[in-house]
Amino acid sequence: MLREDSAQAPLSTAPPSAPAAAQTIYPVLFAISFCHALNDMMQALVPALYPLLKESFDLDFAQIGYITLTWQMTASLLQPVVGAAADKRPMPYSLAFGMIFTLAGLLMAASAQSYAMLLVAVGLIGTGSAIFHPESSRIARMASGGRYGLAQSIFQVGGNFGSAIGPLMAAFIILPFGRHAIGWFGICALLAGGILFRIGGWYAQRQMERAKRPARPVRDHGLSKRAVAISIGILIVLSFSKSFYTTSIASFLQFYMIDRFAVDARTAQMFLFLFTGSVAAGTFFGGPVGDRIGRKAVLWGSVLGALPFTLALPYANLFWTGVLVVVIGLILASTFSVIIVYAQELLPGKTGLVAGIFLGLAFGLSGIGAAALGKLADMTSISFVFSVCSVLPAAGILVMFLPDIRNEVRS
Repeated sequence: MLREDSAQAPLSTAPPSAPAAAQTIYPVLFAISFCHALNDMMQALVPALYPLLKESFDLDFAQIGYITLTWQMTASLLQPVVGAAADKRPMPYSLAFGMIFTLAGLLMAASAQSYAMLLVAVGLIGTGSAIFHPESSRIARMASGGRYGLAQSIFQVGGNFGSAIGPLMAAFIILPFGRHAIGWFGICALLAGGILFRIGGWYAQRQMERAKRPARPVRDHGLSKRAVAISIGILIVLSFSKSFYTTSIASFLQFYMIDRFAVDARTAQMFLFLFTGSVAAGTFFGGPVGDRIGRKAVLWGSVLGALPFTLALPYANLFWTGVLVVVIGLILASTFSVIIVYAQELLPGKTGLVAGIFLGLAFGLSGIGAAALGKLADMTSISFVFSVCSVLPAAGILVMFLPDIRNEVRS
């Protein structure tokens, strides 16, 4: 696979034959991963606070679903637009700018006096996420040194770690001190904004250096436009299946634990942490393994492999529920980095658009699903919703229709 010009380290003295790993810019990767952790930790406060918000605003499950819908749809509708625009005209400092929206959303959520204000607040938080993800994914690829799966895994594990600690922050900071404590996390938005401004400077310098160099050969995977379109469609379905399931867990696991096992809110949040923590731990492995054995092999094991465990979850006791959410999180987590890198190989030069589609559209579709699941829960029960969602990983059978990509250089 041809390494992109942008993947070479600045001011590097390594010879052209140096291994890709020596050219991987780890300080940038870890910095953008840390900012991803801060961003997604602030995002994860939204579903982690659902029990508190349900009580404060006297919400039903459908209204909880609409919160998820608003939060996810603002991110999903904007991310492909931001990504496509950035492919044509890179925006190095947009990442820092996006944190302003997140900060405003956190402060509004802390002081909201009505359900409408709460929806606006989560919409602002979603907008900040929409601006952050496409360009940050591009930066991870630029700093990869050709090890695209590894770079995406480092980037994604930061986000999943942030999602994992969000419920802990809610349990140990917001629940004891009240909803106004949400505003304290504005400090995280300011910290992330400062770091992202520095990364934006590095990004801008790399873009200037790249503009001065001759164009590199294009990678040709040899697939027709129809085959590429079908493959992208399959990847979207796989991403939707994974995101829909994880969103249902993130939105309703706490209520499920309280309803079925009569645990308190803090214990329910600990089970949510088990799931999100396992997702963070499992994310790292998919990308590097995909670099070695191929993306398609990882997709087989990660999407379809979770099915026996998701089917068993609605029937497990308290102990085995904890075990199963960890196993499911570990297996499903390895999917996402692989899907993004696979799609980037199908659409070379469209890094921002790919990130926008898969970090935005799939999550937005899952947000629609969360609203529908909330309505279904009101009509039936939370346990029935978990039974319905348990079959979603069966979509992994579509992996058989994905091609094995062999990129060649075309001058």
